Amino acid sequence: MLQPLVAFFLVTSLIGTLLFLNDRGLDRYYSLGSSSHRGMDDDMLSLVKSTVPPLTSKKHKGQDGRIGIIGGCQDYTGAPYFAAISALKVGADLSHVFCTKDAASVIKSYSPELIVHPVLDSPNAVEEIEKWLPRLHGLVVGPGLGRDDLLLKAAKEVIEKSKARDIPIVIDADGLWLVTQQPSVIQGYQKGILTPNFMEFTRLYEALHHKSVDGSDPQRSLLQLSAAMGNLTLLLKGEKDLITDGTKVVTCSIEGSGRRCGGQGDLLSGSLGVLAHWAHTASAAGLLRSFSPSVVAAFGACALTRQCNSQAFQQHGRSTTTTDMIQEIGPVFKKLFES
Repeated sequence: MLQPLVAFFLVTSLIGTLLFLNDRGLDRYYSLGSSSHRGMDDDMLSLVKSTVPPLTSKKHKGQDGRIGIIGGCQDYTGAPYFAAISALKVGADLSHVFCTKDAASVIKSYSPELIVHPVLDSPNAVEEIEKWLPRLHGLVVGPGLGRDDLLLKAAKEVIEKSKARDIPIVIDADGLWLVTQQPSVIQGYQKGILTPNFMEFTRLYEALHHKSVDGSDPQRSLLQLSAAMGNLTLLLKGEKDLITDGTKVVTCSIEGSGRRCGGQGDLLSGSLGVLAHWAHTASAAGLLRSFSPSVVAAFGACALTRQCNSQAFQQHGRSTTTTDMIQEIGPVFKKLFES
């Protein structure tokens, strides 16, 4: 008699559990899933916070970051401006834009805070930019660069000079087009960070692997591409941003909005230029012993951009532009990294 009774109670208990889950438990299950994502986001945000340098009157101008943007041509003047002004809004002290001569006056007119150098299309462009490299803490290559062979050649040589100085380098937009054509320009450089959207990622993956991306498993494809690039840090932008240095994938699931206006990637790359400098400085001081500084910086830039998008959208809805998002950088930074 004992065995049938045990079986009866087990079945009854199972039915009760299923009914509970159907009534309330499934909601709790899914909320726990999202809580785990929030827990990961919170852990990563804490790491980003640990890299933010304190504000003190004892510092001198430039100490918290001097960032260079390589890009800006006749057709594309907004992108380098968005990247450069975002770097300042995040906390860099000085922001330099190295652009073509015909783009310089336009970019200067957008903001008096930027230092604009009209040298990118000059015959001695690399020499002119190299003079400034000892003063720079980070470089962002690609916003508004265009695909002119002369400009791409200058950008490639500047990347090589910057690698020799061990400067963190963020590559975005048409800088990624350059890397697709010549992966060796940044391959294996541990302070390099690529920030592709899915189309840019697809082109780069196919260039290195000579086969199509497996769209059903983007994390695996991301790990494969990072490995092929010498464990370079990759930030794949999408519905959820995926970040890896080839060892594991970190997901940034902070909610943004459905608004996808041009320029958001420039806000991300400009802010990442500053955060990468801070993270590598913190790592050298022993503050990030168990995590890649480039991954931490990339997560910080993703979180900042997504939250700026969300807060701007709450005010402006469908009419939200990147200019609206940039206005949110100060409040969002305080909320995420200083609260």
